[in-house]
Amino acid sequence: MQRHLISAADLTRDDAVLILDTAEEMARVADRPIKKLPTLRGRTIVNLFFEDSTRTRISFEAAEKRLSADVINFTAKGSSVSKGESLKDTAQTLEAMGVDAVVIRHGASGAPYRLATSGWIDAAVINAGDGTHQHPTQALLDAFTMRRRLVGRDAGLGQDLSGKRITVVGDVLHSRVARSNVDLLHTLGAEVTLVAPPTLVPVGVETWPCEVSYDLDSTLPKSDAVMMLRVQRERMNAAFFPTEREYSRRYGLDGDRMAKMPEHAIVMHPGPMVRGMEITAEVADSERCTVVEQVANGVSIRMAVLYLLLGGNEPAVTHARTNEEK
Repeated sequence: MQRHLISAADLTRDDAVLILDTAEEMARVADRPIKKLPTLRGRTIVNLFFEDSTRTRISFEAAEKRLSADVINFTAKGSSVSKGESLKDTAQTLEAMGVDAVVIRHGASGAPYRLATSGWIDAAVINAGDGTHQHPTQALLDAFTMRRRLVGRDAGLGQDLSGKRITVVGDVLHSRVARSNVDLLHTLGAEVTLVAPPTLVPVGVETWPCEVSYDLDSTLPKSDAVMMLRVQRERMNAAFFPTEREYSRRYGLDGDRMAKMPEHAIVMHPGPMVRGMEITAEVADSERCTVVEQVANGVSIRMAVLYLLLGGNEPAVTHARTNEEK
């Protein structure tokens, strides 16, 4: 693997499968009475969040602490950033503290790449979401969830998602999750279809490794997984559809639409969900919906990424030496 994780597009198939397999090993830690590994003891990781976050920030913090790392949480609110401090000065402050890794979420697309390549800081950089660009660990936990559900836990080891048909529905234009998933799922061999109103499809989408449809009902019967996206009103400066009711009527997932999906198919959502908009409560609370699983799997995936970037380059269990070898 490379030293940083900036984009899902940077991962090869072998990189991605290694992370997924390592995450399976990390998931077993969650079943123990004491959910800790000494792997990153003595390492310092900073969670550098310039945007609000609940799931991602808490998930990274839980992953870091389960690996016994020292954790520093930094938020823009209440810091010198609110006084006008630049990313460069913040990075140099962290460098002076001797941090080993920086997990960064930023509203500007490209900020993690800038941090990783600037020379301001000598630490591994993990992108926890930048603007409308990328969110690689979200794509990895989504792929991990799909592999567990559609291939099987033990059967899935070493496997990718070849031949699986994934439909991503909603606000693709403003979604870093959609971009990351298209890149990673293509790398893992899946066939991806984007479904959205024409106004919420990005310019240049024809160059993406996926299909585009404007008809949700026609894609559901042939989908192994359907991922619903939240309409990101905070990133909108215009009206992209007539009304919420009209959006829900054409692109929302309700019980009737879910019934059109194959029996084995699953419903996914990166969160936060807006119930009644892109997904109904009936669907969100059904056994086919993996939202809670995705949150749990996010901790395992982030443990795997941190372990591989800071600890080792083989799956955690096979990497450990026996007493005789030590």
